[in-house]
Amino acid sequence: MLRRRQLIAGAGVTVAAAHLPNAQAQTVTSLRITHVLSPNEPANEACLLLAARITDRSQGKIKVEVFPQGQLGGNKEQYELMRQGANVMVLGDPSAIGDFVPDFGVLNGPYLLKQPQEFRKLLASQWYAELNARAQREQSIRVLTLGGFFGARHALSNKPLRTPNDFKGVAFRVPPTLMWIETFKALGTRPVTIPWPEIYSAMQQGVADAVEAPFASLWGMKLHETRKVLSLTGHFLSWIGWIMNERLWQRIPADLRAIIQEEADAAAAFMTTRTLEIDNEYIKRFQDAGVTVVRDLDYAALQKATESVYSAIPNWTPGLHARVKQILTS
Repeated sequence: MLRRRQLIAGAGVTVAAAHLPNAQAQTVTSLRITHVLSPNEPANEACLLLAARITDRSQGKIKVEVFPQGQLGGNKEQYELMRQGANVMVLGDPSAIGDFVPDFGVLNGPYLLKQPQEFRKLLASQWYAELNARAQREQSIRVLTLGGFFGARHALSNKPLRTPNDFKGVAFRVPPTLMWIETFKALGTRPVTIPWPEIYSAMQQGVADAVEAPFASLWGMKLHETRKVLSLTGHFLSWIGWIMNERLWQRIPADLRAIIQEEADAAAAFMTTRTLEIDNEYIKRFQDAGVTVVRDLDYAALQKATESVYSAIPNWTPGLHARVKQILTS
């Protein structure tokens, strides 16, 4: 808690000078990139690349550090820092942003995408541009990009999860966001919200029976040591990126904002390429570690079971799901 208070206080000192005459030439801005993932994931590689490139291109006017694995708190704490105007860039996903601007949540809907690349249609749409503008205007959230492919999310447990019936009654670890909770309720599980940095011990102790995440996250946290059946559910095709406080963003000089945006886009592209490259490699790693990989799932039944989620989320704009599907099929 003390560290978080220091971080928030430091943010005010860092950016306030941007209002002073000639401050741009005199002030060094610091930013902290924060997330809950393990250091050896492609997403963290992208964060390190982003930090190095911003620091280098700004010639030290912006110094960026990366704090992985929940060093600055769990997801909720990190978003609290961002919302309060601390000098942080959070590696976030649409469902978490949806806790503040509900329509973002649809971007992480179950079985929304057939192929990862379809997401680019949504990012390029007028609807998405309007959504971003709302986030800035109503919640002071600047979404730099959501163009980093985090991976298809799969289920790790001690039994195959092929049909909705297999999920019933399972204590399933999910992030503390509405989309995840509603999706796994629809499948009949008992959703359990456990901070990601604590997941290994929670699985060891039986607090949760199963967990879902992309390959890199499951492997990075060594969760294959706790459960030995990996069902390729692919329930979400997750895209993530960096967000920060809009008021903080506006206090950074325009030329430095341009650098941040360009490098965020480049780091997201790197993350996407790296994630797609190593998916098959991760399957082999799991198998070599004694994990059974289950591929023969009833995807039609899983999609049907989770369709109700799109009418269960409160505060969505009427017709939101239909509009998104229209963008995807156009």
